Amino acid sequence: MSTSADLSPDITTVAVPTHWYNLAADLPEPIPPHLHPGTGEPVGPDDLAPLFPSGLIAQEVTTERYVEIPEPVREIYARWRPSPLIRLKAFEKAIGTTSRIYAKYEGVSPVGSHKTNSAVAQAYYNHLDGVTKLTTETGAGQWGSALAFAGAQFGIDVEVWQVRASYESKPYRGYLIRTYGGTIHSSPSTLTEAGRKILAETPDTTGSLGMAVSEAVEAAVVDPEARYALGSVLNHVVLHQTVIGQEAVEQLALVEDGGADAVFGCAGGGSNLAGLAFPFIREKIEGRSDPLIVAAEPTACPSITKGEYRYDHGDVAGLTPLLKMHTLGKDFVPDPIHAGGLRYHGMSPALSHTVELGYVQGTAIDQDTAFAAGVTFARSQGIVPAPESTHAIAAAMQWVAEADEPKVVVIGLSGHGQLDLPAYAEYLERQQ
Repeated sequence: MSTSADLSPDITTVAVPTHWYNLAADLPEPIPPHLHPGTGEPVGPDDLAPLFPSGLIAQEVTTERYVEIPEPVREIYARWRPSPLIRLKAFEKAIGTTSRIYAKYEGVSPVGSHKTNSAVAQAYYNHLDGVTKLTTETGAGQWGSALAFAGAQFGIDVEVWQVRASYESKPYRGYLIRTYGGTIHSSPSTLTEAGRKILAETPDTTGSLGMAVSEAVEAAVVDPEARYALGSVLNHVVLHQTVIGQEAVEQLALVEDGGADAVFGCAGGGSNLAGLAFPFIREKIEGRSDPLIVAAEPTACPSITKGEYRYDHGDVAGLTPLLKMHTLGKDFVPDPIHAGGLRYHGMSPALSHTVELGYVQGTAIDQDTAFAAGVTFARSQGIVPAPESTHAIAAAMQWVAEADEPKVVVIGLSGHGQLDLPAYAEYLERQQ
């Protein structure tokens, strides 16, 4: 019989949220509006109607503090939500820290990542409007597989353009998309005018999320039966992801009286970090805690730490509205890093705005440092993190190592990496 002095549970759980949280309602300055690429004026519902259903358009501009989650969406969420908040005792021991580190683990979703939170909501609102086909882009493949799963729940066909570098290096994501009934293409492709133009100019390109967005948007615009679904960046996507942070705040309160000292998340388009962090920023605004919020991005695509804060297109072809965000420029093509979900030239306007207001700070992590942290995490805690998540783990490791006293840290573990093992294999081979 065990006589251990520490048998406190590693996992805490709460109820599935009934509402999404909209940080925009609590910010001292409004998030800058999206602009029409032709007129330069703020976009209206009619401008977005060719791409998005009415329910999502309303959420994109809402000023309501809380938006009710429809019951059909909550019923699907309940298959895996609430996701666990895990005390990482083995990882703490492995890195020799007295800080208390928790992971909000989204790898328990059907596709193994946080992306399902928005995919289910987007499929639902498209279903309400009678949409039968959705087009989208995907980097690492997490969003594409999430939308394919969500489409299957509501009888919607899903067509995915995946960044070529990831399409070739991550075949199992493609298999998963097809298993759920989706169709997948390598991007850039010859199926769209945007893709053909890119291939004519740079036939050997490794692709980018901006290119894939252009193809998916074009495919939706020319097909009256189709609409477009975006996996990150936009306000309604960030809104849907706040189920993560709302659960985490409530879960942490059950085990830590003072809340979090720091919250770390990886940041590509921004929805994962924003979904985790925005409810913690709410706690900060209301004076209940004062956490440091850190966006961990790759050095190969550092939009927050190296980009400009300005209006830019979300895609290469310039088909999307102009978004006020931290950007490396729509034509920026990052190196084909293994963390494909972080290969985006811009950052969510909502998250970018919180950086400008001082609520969030960025840090850039190189790929080998990230994977080293991921391997340490896997060997101690047992979970293989998604390559994207390893950036947040590495940033948290660096921070607690420099802290002058024990801290309470929350890491956004956005998904597992069991479909990304070739990336780990390449890293491990380089270390031999």
